[in-house]
Amino acid sequence: MAVQVYFIGAGPGDPELLTIRAKNIIEQADVIIYADSLINPEVCSSASKGTEIYPSASLSLEEITGIIVNAVKQGKVVARLQSGDPSIYGAIQEQMAVLDEKGIEYEIIPGVSSLLAAAAALKTELTVPELSQTVIITRMEGRTPVPASENLKSLAQHQASMAIFLSASVIEKVVAELLAGGYHPDTPAAVVYRATWKDELVLRTTLGNLVEHVKASGITKQALILVGAFLNSKKRNLRSKLYNRGLKSECR
Repeated sequence: MAVQVYFIGAGPGDPELLTIRAKNIIEQADVIIYADSLINPEVCSSASKGTEIYPSASLSLEEITGIIVNAVKQGKVVARLQSGDPSIYGAIQEQMAVLDEKGIEYEIIPGVSSLLAAAAALKTELTVPELSQTVIITRMEGRTPVPASENLKSLAQHQASMAIFLSASVIEKVVAELLAGGYHPDTPAAVVYRATWKDELVLRTTLGNLVEHVKASGITKQALILVGAFLNSKKRNLRSKLYNRGLKSECR
C-alpha cells in the first residue's frame, strides 16, 4: 500500500531549512495541514496550485484526523507539518494512534529542531569536551505533567547541557527548580526566541539574572531556554581529542 500521509518536520522557522524530501512532499501534496501558530506560512509556498491548506491552531485532534482520513479515502496525499522535528514535543503520537487504528500507512520526515537552530544562533556546541557530553531535553511541568523522576530539580543535579522547551511563561519556576537542583546562580544561561525567524532574539545572561532578562524582553512563548557551562566554552579554549596531533581519525 502506497504511503499517503506524511508527518513532516518543518524546521524552526526559516523555510530554507526544510529538508529536500520535506519540500518535495509539500510540492506533491493534495492536502496540507500545518501548525500555523508555530510554523512560518512561507513553508507552504511551494505547494501546488489547488492544494487544500488547513491551519491547525484552531482545530481539534478529531478535526485534524478527520481531514486526514477523509483525504486518504479520496486517494489524496496529505502533508501534516509540525514545527521543528516531530519527535520532540511534536504531539504526533495521538494522530498516529488514529491512523494505526484505521490501518492507514504514514511516514515521518525528520526536521531541524529549534534546539539545533538555537545552538546555531548562539554559535555554540552543545557537547563540549571536559564541560558536557550530555544534553538533557526537557520541559517544566504545566498542564502537561512530567514523571516525578524527571522534574527540573532532579535533572539539574547532572549539571549537563540543558535545553528546556515550552517553559518561558513560567521562567520563575524554571529558575527556582534549577537553583534548588544545584546549579550556581552564575551558571551561564540563554534564551533564544523564534530561532531563525526574522524577529529572532537571543538573550545571554546567567541563571541568577535570567528571570529579570526574560521579563524585560516580554518573551512568554516560542522560546528555548538553555543552561550550562557549554555556553561559555569559548572562554575556556577547550580542544577536542579529534584534532590532537598524532591521533588518527576518520571523523574529521
